[in-house]
Amino acid sequence: MPTAYVLINCDLGSEEEILQEIRKLPEVTEVSGVYGVYDIIVKITSDSMDKLRETITWHVRRIDKVRSTLTMIVIEGQGGRDKKYQAMSF
Repeated sequence: MPTAYVLINCDLGSEEEILQEIRKLPEVTEVSGVYGVYDIIVKITSDSMDKLRETITWHVRRIDKVRSTLTMIVIEGQGGRDKKYQAMSF
């Protein structure tokens, strides 16, 4: 399933407003405010790569007060949790 992480910079003080807008998108599986260079991190999954790109380009990036984004598309089949790692305790 196509997945991407999107890091967002937003206008100062608009974080909660943007978080609320992002939570409305059905493709968003996780969203959190973060400290550091970026203000918000979003995990987006979709049935197709086209739908994933559409969600990021036409919905996330168009939210009022979003200054910039950095999108990282996950390479399917690499990483993740397989049975080997599920048995381990961290």
